[in-house]
Amino acid sequence: MADCTTQTVFSGLEPAVVWKHFAVLCAIPRASGQEERLRQHLGAWAGQRGLAAAVDAAGNLIVRKPASAGRENLPGVILQAHLDMVCQRNTDTVHDFSRDPIRPLRRDGWLTAEGTTLGADNGIGVALILAVLEQSDLCHGPLEALFTVDEEAGMGGARGLAGDALGGRLMLNLDTEAWGEFYVGCAGGLDVNVRRTGIPAPVPDGWQGWRIELGGLRGGHSGVDIHEERGNAIKLLVRVLCDLESSLPLRLASLDGGTARNALPREAAAVVFIPVSAAATLHSCLAEWQTILRQELAGVDDGVRLAASPQAAVSGCLAVADQKVWLHSLHAAPHGVRCMSRQVDGVVETSNNLGMVALDPSGGSCNFMVRSLVDSGGAALADEIVSLFVLSGSLAEKSGHYPGWAPDRDSALLSLCRSVYRHEFDGDSKVQVIHAGLECGIIGAKYPGLDTVSFGPTIRGAHAPGEAVNIESVGSCWHLLQAILAAIE
Repeated sequence: MADCTTQTVFSGLEPAVVWKHFAVLCAIPRASGQEERLRQHLGAWAGQRGLAAAVDAAGNLIVRKPASAGRENLPGVILQAHLDMVCQRNTDTVHDFSRDPIRPLRRDGWLTAEGTTLGADNGIGVALILAVLEQSDLCHGPLEALFTVDEEAGMGGARGLAGDALGGRLMLNLDTEAWGEFYVGCAGGLDVNVRRTGIPAPVPDGWQGWRIELGGLRGGHSGVDIHEERGNAIKLLVRVLCDLESSLPLRLASLDGGTARNALPREAAAVVFIPVSAAATLHSCLAEWQTILRQELAGVDDGVRLAASPQAAVSGCLAVADQKVWLHSLHAAPHGVRCMSRQVDGVVETSNNLGMVALDPSGGSCNFMVRSLVDSGGAALADEIVSLFVLSGSLAEKSGHYPGWAPDRDSALLSLCRSVYRHEFDGDSKVQVIHAGLECGIIGAKYPGLDTVSFGPTIRGAHAPGEAVNIESVGSCWHLLQAILAAIE
């Protein structure tokens, strides 16, 4: 049963010291690039508790907490998480991520949000670290809390971190999403951005405008969920448009889909013009395509839907040549898993997400996010995408490369974490490599020899509306984090 108010949602949740901080994070908007208000709040909060806090040139917040009595000479530990969140909402949800608080609700042992992302990625990690900073009775060595910014939009905070800002020799990253698993490696990534200008063409006289919408997809994290072959709204709608273009006269006025480079697009819409006499054919074709797509995506994205509604007149449409370039290039462009790792069983090695597109008569753009455990493999796939668009004279550029995090299975910190887990939870943990991007590789490159392990609670649906975190697993993470800090010698 879902609770109705934010106050009721968090009432009675344990550990209270963690959930009270997450409640604050839900109340303060924190889109990528808009973390200042939260950063100021946390800096003031730290100052009130006598903790040294500083903001670096990149906008990261670093808070230091002295060691417990008698543990001053132990290795310093960096606790790391990012302040920003992916801001996704359903089209029928009214929510302004720059102003409105997240409205969580509790259901069947999970904390979630309907119609928007929850921000458990990485808000729970931030809340766990704040709880460590607040508690005066914990046993630990010297601590540095690194709260980075702009992680979801390109890892700008980690990129801008100076190589002399931190003194710790061990780092616990709290940005993974499967309780009971320790992560020791992740994919690197880069973007391909495509742009093309155009000259608007007039709408043919007497033609009727229609808005075609494709929605009902689950979306999700373009790294964590890419192997599930969930539908990509942009790719699916382009496929439908290419078929329509081949069977009836059609002029494209606009195409929009996706709102985040690292989220699988759930919705896409196009405005097209066709002769009035072709309306019945349009509806018939869309009904057939909806049936086809539901069959293809059965068990993965059963809710996919296609619909058309009349569209008021617009000032123009794409030139015929530009329409063909965009539709056929997007149709040919890769999306999804390129290959699986031969070194790590069951893990994607290289993938690509066509995450955003925005076209109108004067031009347009699209974004591809490429991920790979092997830097050269990611570069090769990105080069293929660039080559495809360059053939049509479009401008295609690679940008924003960040390195992967190479696994160190001989990590002393990993061995300690697994030992503590076994002692505290009477069972074995798993060691994993994740296809999603973590900041560990970037930070590690700046601090050679830094021993790093990542873990976190169970989160499902990250980067998509309906994102949820398992409440019990948050309590388990809090218990484990305290135990690991106490065990470091």
